[in-house]
Amino acid sequence: MDYMEWTTLLSTKRSRAGRNLSGKSSDLRSEFEKDYHRIIGSASFRRLQDKTQVFPLDQSDFIRTRLTHSLEVSSFGKSLGQNIGEHILTHWPDSGFTPQMKEDICHILQCAGLIHDIGNPPFGHFGESAIRDWFLRNLKELKFKGESVEGLLTEQMREDFYHFEGNAQVLRLVTKLHYLVDEHGMNLTYALLNTIIKYPVSSVGINPGTGNIKDKKMGYYYADKEIFEAVTAATGAGNCRHPLTYILEAADDLAYKTADIEDAFVKGCFSFHVLEQELARLGENGGSGRFDAVGRLRDLYRRGVEKEVKNPESYAVKNWIVRVQAFLIGCITSGFTSNYEAIMDGTYRHDLFYGTEGEALMALLGDVAFRYVFSSDLIYRQEVSEAVILDFLMDKLVQSVLYYDTDLKQNALDKRIVSVISDNYRMAYRTQAQGKSEAEKLYLRLLLVTDYVCGMTDSYAKRLYQELRGII
Repeated sequence: MDYMEWTTLLSTKRSRAGRNLSGKSSDLRSEFEKDYHRIIGSASFRRLQDKTQVFPLDQSDFIRTRLTHSLEVSSFGKSLGQNIGEHILTHWPDSGFTPQMKEDICHILQCAGLIHDIGNPPFGHFGESAIRDWFLRNLKELKFKGESVEGLLTEQMREDFYHFEGNAQVLRLVTKLHYLVDEHGMNLTYALLNTIIKYPVSSVGINPGTGNIKDKKMGYYYADKEIFEAVTAATGAGNCRHPLTYILEAADDLAYKTADIEDAFVKGCFSFHVLEQELARLGENGGSGRFDAVGRLRDLYRRGVEKEVKNPESYAVKNWIVRVQAFLIGCITSGFTSNYEAIMDGTYRHDLFYGTEGEALMALLGDVAFRYVFSSDLIYRQEVSEAVILDFLMDKLVQSVLYYDTDLKQNALDKRIVSVISDNYRMAYRTQAQGKSEAEKLYLRLLLVTDYVCGMTDSYAKRLYQELRGII
């Protein structure tokens, strides 16, 4: 691939062009600042306040939700944009990169952080797995007019469901489903849309064996192929990752891996001394580098004792998280700038922590969260309940849409269940189904179900389950 250029990467194009108003506009915002206001004013963004990050339906006002996590990613993304933008200005003065471009990438990353999880279903990452597993178990058994649904769908249509992915749902939500003005959704800039496409491959292009991070998962559905191609053509990124995607992903990883430790500590999943012991392993393995993780934690504990704080363990852990984040921001900046050429020519294959002093620490934080939180009885019990809810909803909703919008009559119950689905989603379906073949319409009706489920908050999913089961 040719070297990517910032002049096209920062494309302000939108699916629906703006109106040409006569005279000078009083709106002095950049196109990317306009994106920000479109996002924070949306219902989809507000719903993140009732979506799980780690602990579903938690009553604590301290534990993070998808909303607070997204705000943190947005903040980290903007800070990283400032660091990296300044470095490009200083070290690549002939690259065509300007101070305005630095400002633009800060705004793009700020917006991308807000919406990077906006397509995720209820109940966190487990919700994604539950939906994926439902299709793997059930799609082969579904019948439409006496024929196998799986057989009626093309390979890519089938694989879209077998590899169901919240990342792909983000692009779909903001471009098709946020039906406020018309079928263009939020009508965000193409630079922002390309930034949120973590995996620029289809469901039939997934190939983790390449060792290239962009091939690990799918980034868009068959139904959204046209918008994907329009966006990546306008930015010039093609089938490569947009450079800002690496920064967004690193900001996300930084936010959730440090937050998981803090939230888990507050929830009592492990003690200060357990964390201390785990961090000591990092030093023993030679992975601490210039940042002495366990030494910093112990220093902060001693400071808490000297200050006579009520809980020096909590004081130490929370302050330690802040210092870790500052260290890792430096690692991300180094990871991008030291691999700048490979990133810009589309050949960089790793995340931004790869090869930095922060790589081992990030791996350890993920391992600690997995062993003490995600593998805990508390989470497993919650996930069993969540699976029951999602399986029931998928059973009822998929059955109800099979003959929706066809020449065959639906039964009374299916009609009523379809009526529960949001008018916006049904309107988006009707728009997308115009002129399509019967197989494509069937595929879009299955997507209508996943669209609706992904739009649910945790509380709404639980409440709808109770209503449909007749639980008063």
